[in-house]
Amino acid sequence: MTGFTENKPAEEPIHTTVTPPQPPELDPEDPKTQLVGRLRSVLVGLPAFFEFDTNFAGVNATDLYALNTLLGTSIEGQVVKALNLQRPIWDPHDEWLGYVFERQSQVFPDVRLVRRDGDGQVEVVLGIELKGWFLLAKEGVPSFRFTTTSAACADHDLLVVLPWYLDNVLSGSPVAAQPFVVSARWAAEYRNYYWQHMRNTSDSTEIHSPVDAVPYPTRDTRIADTPAYDRGKNFGRVARISGLMDEFITASNNTEVIGIRMGDWHSFLRIHSDNADLDKVSAQLRLTMARTVTKQSDATADAIADAVLEIHHILKRID
Repeated sequence: MTGFTENKPAEEPIHTTVTPPQPPELDPEDPKTQLVGRLRSVLVGLPAFFEFDTNFAGVNATDLYALNTLLGTSIEGQVVKALNLQRPIWDPHDEWLGYVFERQSQVFPDVRLVRRDGDGQVEVVLGIELKGWFLLAKEGVPSFRFTTTSAACADHDLLVVLPWYLDNVLSGSPVAAQPFVVSARWAAEYRNYYWQHMRNTSDSTEIHSPVDAVPYPTRDTRIADTPAYDRGKNFGRVARISGLMDEFITASNNTEVIGIRMGDWHSFLRIHSDNADLDKVSAQLRLTMARTVTKQSDATADAIADAVLEIHHILKRID
């Protein structure tokens, strides 16, 4: 059923002689660097730490994609809760006592590790730009835009994308899948590199960056890079940037739930959402299944032929 998905993949890159940006080099002796290393381990293991007790049922299958909007903020809040509960892992020696992860809305980054003093002053250690991705959302890929300029990202800040789904696909409790974790500054620089050097376009590739951007800005600070020309409004659509999230998106859609890949669940539900005529839906399902069977049969025949030929060569060597 994978033939039904109409997702737009990352664009194919063009050849360029410009060297792509690299993640910032972090001082291994810096306590923040050691903290980030442990945090990455916690984030990679997030599916095991993630707890969401609310159970969802009675949602029309063709309306499931709306959960991305309905639960997005709650999912991100659960991630912050999980991070604070896993303090023994990211702070095993109590070096960061008094610091907690806090979520903030409408300000970059979404999550900060902070400590507040008695005067209300806030000390920020690092930030996480956190985005949830419901694997059955209509787009089939993460749809958020990341337009923050690299100057607003501290070296230790992270961009994290958390895929999630319901444990019974159509109902149940939200479950986290393996997240995408990269340097936020590198992601911002690579986004601009792609826009200026990798796209096959004759349009202007100029990008305007705010001159006063610094890490951990206030709500009214300008921190977004802006392209001089973006007719399609695609700047910052990181899921479409070749070389950034391609492997992560493929792996996420290959996550199996109840024995079926999420990409196939998405395709099946998408075609039912897009086609009101159930007879046409059934006909398209049969056509795709027939193509799949034919392709698998051809592949099996080729494999058998190769195996027979290999056996022939082995027996000939023995003789």
